[in-house]
Amino acid sequence: MTVNNRIWNLALLQMDIAIGEPELNYAKLEKLLDQAVEGETKPDVIIFPEMWNTGYALDRIQELADEEGQRTHALLSEFSRKHQVNIIGGSIAEKQGSQIYNTIYAYNREGSRVADYSKIHLFRLMDEEKYLEEGSHIGQFELDGISSGMMICYDIRFPELSRKLALGGAQIVFVPAEWPNPRLHHWRTLLMARAIENQMFVVSCNRVGISGTTEFFGHSMVIDPWGEALAEGDETEQVIRAQIDLALVDEVRSRIPVFEDRRPALY
Repeated sequence: MTVNNRIWNLALLQMDIAIGEPELNYAKLEKLLDQAVEGETKPDVIIFPEMWNTGYALDRIQELADEEGQRTHALLSEFSRKHQVNIIGGSIAEKQGSQIYNTIYAYNREGSRVADYSKIHLFRLMDEEKYLEEGSHIGQFELDGISSGMMICYDIRFPELSRKLALGGAQIVFVPAEWPNPRLHHWRTLLMARAIENQMFVVSCNRVGISGTTEFFGHSMVIDPWGEALAEGDETEQVIRAQIDLALVDEVRSRIPVFEDRRPALY
């Protein structure tokens, strides 16, 4: 298969998540994955939301989490290999021994898992720190030869993380999320800021629907290095598509030399 690794077609699976119902969530994801590869233009990269396998059923997470990610790996590895598509596997509740992590798996077109990233900033407002373990490494990796990064939801409030990824060469950062109402303004502003200040693409996939008393607004976004939204979802379950040209990263960085003008010795 010939791949232009500078032009990517993206599919963002903005889905509702049934809290505490992995069977329903895996079945829904499979339907959305099939929908994503329909049509003449097959995506190069598919991404879906945070904790899509269980939702935030934290009080039952020990019994619900995917043991060593085995079920998720079997599904996503086979799908990526069969359809020759890269997958940023949202994030799942993953069980490792007695510990639970909020973890993304990334797969290449051959179905190989090329990276994983466990959320390093746990969100106290949803009691994550009481049930989940912090990750211990950043999510820097290559996809189709493109230096890429991964962050999860609350991570976007920490500009140090996205800057570290950019300094490591990342041209694009993927962000699965469960970002709720009423903070839509924060969501859009922070994502655009991360794109502008690091002169890179930001691809974010948020969930929709209601869990308990919490409502999730979607608005998954594809943002270019100028901070322009190339695609943005509404508040319904849908597949959002966009095409990006990664050559724009080099163009923007050459026109406004932010990285050359940094003075890290002072800050």
